[in-house]
Amino acid sequence: MGVNVSVVAVDAGNSKTDVALIGEDGTVLSTARGGGFQPPLVGVDSAIDVLGSVLDRAVAALPSVPGSLGHISACLANADLPVEEAELAEALEARGWGTSVQVRNDTFAILRAGVDEPRGVAVVCGAGINCVGMVPDGRTARFPAIGRISGDWGGGAGLAEEALWFAARAEDGRGEPTVLARALPGHFGLDSMYALIEALHRGTIPLARRHELTPVLFATAVAGDPVAGALVERLAQEVVAMASVALTRLGLLEEEAPVLLGGSVLAARHPQLNDRIAELLAARAPKAVVRVVSEPPVLGAALLGLDVTGAAPEVHRRLRAQYA
Repeated sequence: MGVNVSVVAVDAGNSKTDVALIGEDGTVLSTARGGGFQPPLVGVDSAIDVLGSVLDRAVAALPSVPGSLGHISACLANADLPVEEAELAEALEARGWGTSVQVRNDTFAILRAGVDEPRGVAVVCGAGINCVGMVPDGRTARFPAIGRISGDWGGGAGLAEEALWFAARAEDGRGEPTVLARALPGHFGLDSMYALIEALHRGTIPLARRHELTPVLFATAVAGDPVAGALVERLAQEVVAMASVALTRLGLLEEEAPVLLGGSVLAARHPQLNDRIAELLAARAPKAVVRVVSEPPVLGAALLGLDVTGAAPEVHRRLRAQYA
């Protein structure tokens, strides 16, 4: 007789997909990792095919054929709006892989991974920036987080573009001086912003490598450059604005509540950024408890699944202990 999989946890980002099969007692039965989830580039069906291939490998790793696959808890990149979550849930349901399906934006996985109950706020700053919040009664707070058209500023890609903008204007005289004008091209072994602009424009340096400039920006800020420092300050203010609005929407602003920081930029723990976030948030939400999330997002997807299935607290604890 095969094992029963209570929850199929999926954390699918732009660059990788993690699947974990969770038993009824909270035991991690098997895991698998595969490619990224990018429906805007390849289409919904092809993106879900990627999930299917990772799921197949997770199932194949079980010692016996599963008796059933239960609830699918999928936290997906590019599920930025509720309508997109609903569309992706419908597409997953059509595959018939599990008994039920819930799709959430992948930021919810980071939040749930970092809290013992579904209560708190998470701000994620990686390539982009996003913020979500939740409370146990099912209410959530979120932002569209799809770029400048939805009022967003920040993220690694956005910071790199801002740094390039200020550095280009410093070199040609339209803007104020900044060390970024030397530091950014110097990162690529070039001697001027003009050379870097040409290399990016003509593809000698792929545009995708712009993310390498974000750490250069932070290093320049630490060294005392006012332009770089102002960009770091603005990012801290953006993070705090998102977190405090989410806390307010959920009625958590005046009580002790976790505010979790995740994503490559915030997880890097740049003191100038993270310390400033803590300082600004203390003024806006004095009872907020700030920390950087270190737990893997697939744990959050699994815990969200156990929330749906009504698993007992000891099941949650057993699952979390396996990711300690």
